Amino acid sequence: MFKNKYLLLTCVFYMFFSCKTDKPINFTETNITSENNQIVEINIPLANTDNDAAKSINAATKDYVIKALQIGESNNTTEKSVEESIEDFNQEYTDFINDFPESTQKWEAQIDGEVIFKAQDIISISLTSYTNTGGAHGNLNISFLNFDTSTGKLLDTNALFTDIEGFKSMAKKHFEASIKDKDLLLDPETFQLPENIGYSDDGIILLYNTYEIAPYSSGILEFSIPFEDAKPYLVFNRF
Repeated sequence: MFKNKYLLLTCVFYMFFSCKTDKPINFTETNITSENNQIVEINIPLANTDNDAAKSINAATKDYVIKALQIGESNNTTEKSVEESIEDFNQEYTDFINDFPESTQKWEAQIDGEVIFKAQDIISISLTSYTNTGGAHGNLNISFLNFDTSTGKLLDTNALFTDIEGFKSMAKKHFEASIKDKDLLLDPETFQLPENIGYSDDGIILLYNTYEIAPYSSGILEFSIPFEDAKPYLVFNRF
């Protein structure tokens, strides 16, 4: 009888501990602004689950926003909050207008994000930033942030694949198929994986930002590889 009670208590403790540590991570679209903000718009997904993994994901997401708003070189961006970075961006614009009162140039910054994939072991977030501080055109950038769900650790590209060279060879075929109807001067022999690779419901997304492999006029290049093709090379492949 005592043994059965011990086993029952052990099971209850295990179930309680598992529920506590494996709490699913959920997200809320969050608008972030500051008191004196007039030219920055930020809408990003932030994890609303109370655990260390969620805090780590939020920290990395906010760090992207802070860096996207950075003008010039700085060594202390990690010490800033998003709100402080918004204030700094607005102040830079105010200083610009004070120095060049005849200018009619309007500055702006828009940062949006969405969770594009969420599974038991990996979460992918897409973040799009557009900043315009003058010049012929603004700066548009899309980034994929991939996280280990259990720890909230930000994963680099190598951590996504068991055989990155094998994946690269397979991806090259999909790349060539995706651009065959486009008027692009690209040498297939110099194919490289993009800086941004993420998970989505359609498969593995590969995205080249402007200037990454082609002129500005080519814009952003993006294509997907179905999971059934990519699965042999994936570390996170439980679907």
